[in-house]
Amino acid sequence: MNIILLGPPGAGKGTQAHNLVDARDMIQLSTGDMLREAKDSGTEMGKKVADVMARGDLVTDEIVIGLIREKLQGDKKGGFIFDGFPRTLAQADALAELLHEQGETLDAVIEMQVDDTALVQRITARSTCAGCGEVYNDITKPIPADGKCTKCGGTEFKRRADDNEESLKQRLMEYYKKTSPLIGYYYAKGQLESVNGLGEIDDVKAAIAAVLDK
Repeated sequence: MNIILLGPPGAGKGTQAHNLVDARDMIQLSTGDMLREAKDSGTEMGKKVADVMARGDLVTDEIVIGLIREKLQGDKKGGFIFDGFPRTLAQADALAELLHEQGETLDAVIEMQVDDTALVQRITARSTCAGCGEVYNDITKPIPADGKCTKCGGTEFKRRADDNEESLKQRLMEYYKKTSPLIGYYYAKGQLESVNGLGEIDDVKAAIAAVLDK
């Protein structure tokens, strides 16, 4: 099963993708992770990525699609979760072509709906474990009282420098300009399902499971 998780920054896409990896043995394809992995891989594609990043240029859609193609040709496990891609209509078309070329289907596009004001409150309270990347939140999932990460036992936590109100509003503006048209695109294709992204983590997890089990 191949799915896309859609939603603005901080909607909880990463957290829910991790849940699906654990529960369904799926593979999370996060653009950022793939680029970092490629840069250090030493492959032809990796050298291309490293060169672009070293120049401080934006990685082209062609490169990202090339990285996804490599992943689709490897071990498929329980299917793929596209997290952070596609971000534009052009990328959505390119992904559709690639999946068709590889004999794959897109089974669901899950939009994690959120209220912007609540989202800003949630993200400015967010921190991650420096060791394993587990996400914590001062309001919904505080760092344990003993100061240790529940996943790896680490004691160092960090907040993203751009997890502040001004930066967030900028990132939301970018999302609404470039990515939100995908909601209409996938709705027109009959592939869009929506869940409440601001519920408790387990409630959102259950809502996504219900979509995938249909």
